[in-house]
Amino acid sequence: MARAGCAPPRLDGFVLTERLGTGTYATVYKAYGKKDTREVVAVKCVSKRSLNRASVENLLTEIEILKTIRHPHVVELKDFQWDSEHIYLIMEFCAGGDLSRFIRTRRLLPEKVARVFLQQLACALKFLHDHNISHLDLKPQNILLSAPDNPQLKLADFGFAQYMSPWDEQHVLRGSPLYMAPEMVCRQQYDWSAPLLAEALFGRPPFASRSFAELEEKIRSDRAIELPSRPQLSPDCRDLLQRLLERDPRRRISFQDFFAHPFVDMEHAPSPDSFPKATELVVEAVRKDQEGDASAALALYCKALEYFVPALRYESDPRRKEAIRAKVSEELKALVTSDSKNLLQQGSPAREVLKEMAKDKPRLCAALEVAAAAMAREEDGRDDGDALELYQQSLGELLLLLAAEPAGRRRELLHAEVQTLMARAEYLKEQIKVWPPRGGLQGALGGVGGWHELLCPSRCGRRSPWARRRWRSPSGAVSPQPLRAPWGPWPQPPE
Repeated sequence: MARAGCAPPRLDGFVLTERLGTGTYATVYKAYGKKDTREVVAVKCVSKRSLNRASVENLLTEIEILKTIRHPHVVELKDFQWDSEHIYLIMEFCAGGDLSRFIRTRRLLPEKVARVFLQQLACALKFLHDHNISHLDLKPQNILLSAPDNPQLKLADFGFAQYMSPWDEQHVLRGSPLYMAPEMVCRQQYDWSAPLLAEALFGRPPFASRSFAELEEKIRSDRAIELPSRPQLSPDCRDLLQRLLERDPRRRISFQDFFAHPFVDMEHAPSPDSFPKATELVVEAVRKDQEGDASAALALYCKALEYFVPALRYESDPRRKEAIRAKVSEELKALVTSDSKNLLQQGSPAREVLKEMAKDKPRLCAALEVAAAAMAREEDGRDDGDALELYQQSLGELLLLLAAEPAGRRRELLHAEVQTLMARAEYLKEQIKVWPPRGGLQGALGGVGGWHELLCPSRCGRRSPWARRRWRSPSGAVSPQPLRAPWGPWPQPPE
């Protein structure tokens, strides 16, 4: 193993420069190819003198696995060489460093950013699982970022990886204890668990400890793992975390259920299929709109947006990215100017009737009040995130009440109200996805520009399709000012 201050080894065809990191038996250097392209790579230099039987097995496993797989979120092994002193693994260079450093410099990550990263990691894990490979050492230090700006996660360090086989006691303590599933330390059969998401969101892993003894005590404890109350998380995110961090592997979320979970949402993960799927849905939405079927058109437009957003994230070419962004703008124009938006404004008279019929049901009244607060918050335009959270709270309660409601007029009205609220919440969810980031970390991740910025880039406000308030001058003329004032609260309309 190379030590600090030692000159890097010599490798045919490459010039090794700065040291990127040092592990148990290897040192990684940044290197440049000597050919005309001057390709930048990372070279993992393994000292033969530092290898024992176990580390030789790990190294051979890493080479064997990386030689046979190719995936956008798995670091690429380009070649390997050896001489009398070292074995060299010539790898894809990831300029963004590792996820551990990325989290540490920001303390914690916003939920939206953590979700993008989790989707990328899930894509890699699903690919490995389909190839019967288990990584066995998932931790932030083994997850690299392709670049400082708009980074893509790259799963690295397959030294502990293995092809899946029946339980073998000798493999129990492979990996890093801080990120192991509890049953691994307790010498029970284990399955995959992921405290990585918790560290990204809260800035520390769930078993963070000052000593190994304290760590072992926390892992062996049978107490439920409690999540911090701050920062506030969406219900889907909190649910996934709690199910991932379940101590009992029999109750923990399964591999299959993890990929199907709404927070992971693999169906809408960025992929080459995202744009074709979005385009196909738009064609169908336009047809339904022309036929006058506003309800079906709205649903199809919203579904199309669910694929346009990942299509933008997947595309790396600036010109193609701009073309997709223009397409998103076009379809959002169609959505907010078509008859489908009227569908979302329907229901006020029926809503009042439902409120009257709910007076003897305190839970139903309370849930409808939360829904009304969500609509008011959305139309106010100040915080779409709060509005969406209120929609989710009200719908969670209303769906339970709807299931228990006996047949009759109130059930019919409640069913219609739930459908309307779900449509509004879904529309708002898509609007939030494409809202432009305000710089910082989300800007670094190449976020998608917002629909209002795409349609009216000169304005600093934005307008919900359901907002009705206008500022009028004493003469009665409608002011052309944006509906949401950039400086804060609304001015009251003159008397």
